[in-house]
Amino acid sequence: MSKKLIGIDLGGTTAKFGILTEEGEVQQQWAIQTNSLEDGKHILPDIVESINHRLELYGLTKDDFIGIGMGSPGTVDIKNGTVIGAYNLNWKTLQPAREVIEGGTGIPFFIDNDANVAALGERWKGAGENDPNVVFIVLGTGVGGGIVMEGLLLHGAAGAAGEIGHITVDPEGFECTCGKRGCLETVASATGVVRVAHQLAESYVGDSPLVKSINRGEAVSSKDVFVQAEAGDAFANRVVDKVCMYLGLACGNIGNTLNPSSIIIGGGVSAAGEFLREKVERYFLEYTFPTVQQTTKIKLAVLGNDAGIIGAASLANR
Repeated sequence: MSKKLIGIDLGGTTAKFGILTEEGEVQQQWAIQTNSLEDGKHILPDIVESINHRLELYGLTKDDFIGIGMGSPGTVDIKNGTVIGAYNLNWKTLQPAREVIEGGTGIPFFIDNDANVAALGERWKGAGENDPNVVFIVLGTGVGGGIVMEGLLLHGAAGAAGEIGHITVDPEGFECTCGKRGCLETVASATGVVRVAHQLAESYVGDSPLVKSINRGEAVSSKDVFVQAEAGDAFANRVVDKVCMYLGLACGNIGNTLNPSSIIIGGGVSAAGEFLREKVERYFLEYTFPTVQQTTKIKLAVLGNDAGIIGAASLANR
């Protein structure tokens, strides 16, 4: 009987688990709440307990598995299997993830950054179609990413490869949490879209339901911006066009540098779907040279929340 994989997508609210075949088929899924109290000291023991409980429930043993893979927020040391600086988990000190999880389950353990892991999942079983050259961009509260080239996930000298959110798209733009200005994250994340809307509203004089909401001090979300744009609000469309210009510029730079077969856009903001993708592609084609225009495609992610557990499982399948 072929052996199985376990994938873990660790987030600030929940830890999602999956048991998969070697081919990447998800057979079982479950989730537990992430208990980040007391400096997150319960998180790793809770993961061990949950895995062992499920194996017992399904009549499986450690010998049925090739390994466990996990995607984690924070700064991940893939060689030593540790994490530090995952502030949404309250992990301010070094966490010995491999030592605890491998020791507690008896199954080999592998770990990487959560955005990298999502990129692996989308590349393997999603829109990347298992091509060896794929870039994944996650548009959420921030902007993250992962780069797979020649079949290898790129980490860089200090593990900072794939930080697509910090590509400069406007040198005189908004200040970023990283300390510099004009990062893609400041204008294309969920909060960035709203920031662009507020900036453009200051000089807009036409009739717009979205501007009226902003001027009344009402809370406006990135989803509101895209919904209003699709409904025909001229101002909302101006905001979306500006955001997509920034995204298209960043994708163009990635395309011209790496020439992946596809640049896949995922995360919450990508729920805008084809309405977003088509506009990003239009700017991408404007900012790339012919060879890249013809060989690099802009795609939408298809795996949703499953990308994390599938990509994490793939860490153990090498």
